[in-house]
Amino acid sequence: MTEVSFARTFLSALDSKPAKISADHVEDPRSYPSRPPYILPRQQKPFNPPTASPPSSIPGSEPSLTVTLKSLRNPPLDLRLASQPPTASVLDIKHAVAQRTGLPLDKMRLLVRKKPVADSKILRDLLGGPEERGVEFTVMVLGGAATLAAATGAGGAADKPAGEEEVAAGGEDKHVAVGLSGTDVLRTDEFWTDLGGFLQQRIRDEKAAGEVVGVFRGAWERR
Repeated sequence: MTEVSFARTFLSALDSKPAKISADHVEDPRSYPSRPPYILPRQQKPFNPPTASPPSSIPGSEPSLTVTLKSLRNPPLDLRLASQPPTASVLDIKHAVAQRTGLPLDKMRLLVRKKPVADSKILRDLLGGPEERGVEFTVMVLGGAATLAAATGAGGAADKPAGEEEVAAGGEDKHVAVGLSGTDVLRTDEFWTDLGGFLQQRIRDEKAAGEVVGVFRGAWERR
């Protein structure tokens, strides 16, 4: 039988069948061809019994970590938090820094290896390797020294006794600037690094943040 004759026979056989199956079509299972059940062959080698899983580590048995916090700009910070559990979150570290320095939580940003980290991260996830026993954070304070001065001033006003003399209305309030200020800050690399970290946390794109910082810095230097 040639291919052409086979195709014609096949098409004529299809023409005798309905083009579509009706919605209420039911196939009789008894018309199915009978097939013997397939039996799996017997296993030549018996299965190994399941091994007992090692007991999970007891909470508190993991070695504690040392957390170091530094700030390259104003306000200068150099804190060391010892004996921190690996399950401590970044938010817990922020609370510890706020208790020691008085900085508000909403003005504080923590960076690891120049990248901002979320408050939900835990210290175990931030370790560079299994042998490391510490995490180093870079602290970025929005507002710089002014934020720390405002926090210190608010704390000092709360601790002031009731009988202490108040500053007269209309009197001058003088603050001593700490470190660089004004346009001198814009000439430091630390300022642009902090700005890049802030933009990266806001727009969540490292490349775009670097381009924006480059545009800002180039425009400032060409002014």
